Amino acid sequence: MSPALSAAIRYAAFYGVVFLALGIQLPYWPIWLGARGLTPEQIGLLLALTSWVRIVSTPAITQAVDRTGRPRLALAVLAAISFGCFAAFFFAGGFWQILLISLPAAICFVALVPLSESLTMAAVVRDGLDYGRIRLWGSIAFIIGTLGAGSLLMESNPDLILVLILGALLAAVAAAAALPRQPAATLGKARPNPGVLLRDRRFLLFLAAAGMLQGSHAAYYGFSAVYWQAAGLSGTAIGALWAEGVIAEVVFFAVSAPVFARSGPAALLLAAGVAGTVRWSVLGLTTDLPALVAVQLLHAATFGAAHFGAMHFIARAAPPGLAATAQGLYAAAAGGIGIGFALLLAGWLYGVQEGSAFLAMAGLSAAGALLATVLRRKTNRS
Repeated sequence: MSPALSAAIRYAAFYGVVFLALGIQLPYWPIWLGARGLTPEQIGLLLALTSWVRIVSTPAITQAVDRTGRPRLALAVLAAISFGCFAAFFFAGGFWQILLISLPAAICFVALVPLSESLTMAAVVRDGLDYGRIRLWGSIAFIIGTLGAGSLLMESNPDLILVLILGALLAAVAAAAALPRQPAATLGKARPNPGVLLRDRRFLLFLAAAGMLQGSHAAYYGFSAVYWQAAGLSGTAIGALWAEGVIAEVVFFAVSAPVFARSGPAALLLAAGVAGTVRWSVLGLTTDLPALVAVQLLHAATFGAAHFGAMHFIARAAPPGLAATAQGLYAAAAGGIGIGFALLLAGWLYGVQEGSAFLAMAGLSAAGALLATVLRRKTNRS
């Protein structure tokens, strides 16, 4: 086996176990919270607060990793702490206890993704690996987690969700230790100043556009399972809908290299915004299963194209020694500011009229598309 293939397999394995946990947690965590007695408003507030804490925590963690050059150790430690936090949820009851555990869990669990993206994109640039074909294994694992948890949801104690997440996080600790070592020349050499990124107007415009595009998924992540369950859809059907979206994402990642070669990062962000405007509008207007099946295919664009475009924009824009920091800033903008405020809005709107939460997300996608258009023009002129 060639060194490049061996490295690709190990990166793919880490994505697999992390996204297996995400595939269980993202769609079904609100149901677990509801089973513990939290209201829709409390769920929205809890998810928003755990998103906002990432605004500070994720860039701080990723900058520290840039400075120390110990990404494998950082990933293993963060996975282990995440495991401990999720185990503590077994003993939590009520909003404040759950919030107290959710904050450190969010800080550590969410930081796994930008750090792994930074490591992988460095190998893509350095060794010519195919990012899309590595990342798609995370999406496949996400499908497995979503379908598996969905099929068990209606017949089992909701605490089974925690058991499954814990198993995936334990595997993540082992997978982090098995990741390829970075070349010695890249370890701990740079002492970068993140202000370089924050003074780059195009990078700030990118963060705003990406934050809106990823933030537009807030109602989907936070309330689609609850919404569809209340409309009479079974756990299996809900899991299948989520899996369909990720299958579309997997197909996109598999063919992403030639698509990217013809378009570029900003064009992919624009496509994501247009698709999101359509997708969230339909979700806000109907719970009819055929309509849901149709628009779930747009996940290939709303998430897949947006994420692929973002990764390659960062790879081009981040100066040497700031790759993890740039990923952290992106995670803070998209998973902190964007998702955080959108979740708060979605939680309030869902409590008033369920469909209106998704319609608001359509507006957010349209705004992201507008910013992506401006970014594309600025990128083309440079």
